[in-house]
Amino acid sequence: MWAELRPIGRHSDSHGYRRYAWTGADAECRDWFKEQAEARGLVHEVDRNGNQWAWLGDPSAGDAVVTGSHLDSVPDGGAFDGPLGVVSSFAALDELRARQAVFTRPLAIVNFGDEEGARFGLACVGSRLTSGQLTVEQAHRLTDGDGVTLPKAMEAAGYDPDAIGADPERLARIGAFVELHVEQGRALDLSGDRVGLASAIWPHGRWRFDFRGEANHAGTTRLVDRRDPMLSYAETVLAARREAELAGAVATFGKISVEPNGVNAIPSLVRGWLDSRAEDQATLDTVVGGIEKAAREYAGAHGIDLDVVRESFTPVVEFDHALRDELARILGRDSDADTALKVPVLGTGAGHDAGILSGHIPTAMLFVRNPTGVSHSPAEFAAEDDCVAGVLALADALEGLACR
Repeated sequence: MWAELRPIGRHSDSHGYRRYAWTGADAECRDWFKEQAEARGLVHEVDRNGNQWAWLGDPSAGDAVVTGSHLDSVPDGGAFDGPLGVVSSFAALDELRARQAVFTRPLAIVNFGDEEGARFGLACVGSRLTSGQLTVEQAHRLTDGDGVTLPKAMEAAGYDPDAIGADPERLARIGAFVELHVEQGRALDLSGDRVGLASAIWPHGRWRFDFRGEANHAGTTRLVDRRDPMLSYAETVLAARREAELAGAVATFGKISVEPNGVNAIPSLVRGWLDSRAEDQATLDTVVGGIEKAAREYAGAHGIDLDVVRESFTPVVEFDHALRDELARILGRDSDADTALKVPVLGTGAGHDAGILSGHIPTAMLFVRNPTGVSHSPAEFAAEDDCVAGVLALADALEGLACR
């Protein structure tokens, strides 16, 4: 399965992946998912929001155990973020069938659409729509860098954009969702563990900073006469680093848009997107508030107008304690047996579909060790032995939840 997925959407120069929502690469990934489902005799369906489901058992029976992740990527992303969870889900089912496990609850594997938000700027679109956290009106206003709206992109890919929206009936079928993901950090590498359980997802969000100045000639305009928004933006980037360091949080300006974007032109507009995350809400508010305060001071000093817009936000997610404790028991965290899998519990600063769904159904996450801690990069990596350990842990979890 891994070998079949590897070439899809891989860029020849960067060697990273460009699997953006509703593109050709996305379609190839979806075809792969459908083939994997049908090869195992699972019932494949696509819901109203473009999420793919592969069902074993009767979906209408309710109390289903669901696992899976996503197949899309960030720009020039790595091979593991998302796909590892989907591949491992199919592999875990294969393992359970090899064990001749008898299922007492329906099981489904899911591929959530547009988790990374690389094309339309909003993460977890598929799960947000399904849970009602993103309205139809809000979704229809999403636009990519080329001015293509989400409805137009879905329509071009053969899907009905008028059908999207909250899907409470589908969520009501689900008794538990367990998502496996490569760790996006080095906690497991530092502890020496192959697999971990998630405790919580830090609160996080995305803010757009629009610095508006005055376009002018780069060669003839005196420095004292300039209203250059790039200066305010640059100072704000440095302020973000300082505020994050002081608070023990993270803050990143990773995307920028400049107008008129000419080498010999002073910009009229510099638009930068801030991603910030912290262990708790108060800390995050302090960091973002400090960054905005500094940005306004810098803008005022340079005669720049500034608008700050919060484009997305996810509060702290505490994964279902009962489900987490049950998985810890299943995986032998408290067992003294030599063969028991010792599973540490750790928090994460990365957002996931499991976090979006947690307010509606019991969710949990398993992490697989990432020896470098690198993610959202072609250098992202997990050793095969660790991936196998993740599959076996997921199989044990699913067996404990869905089988007798």
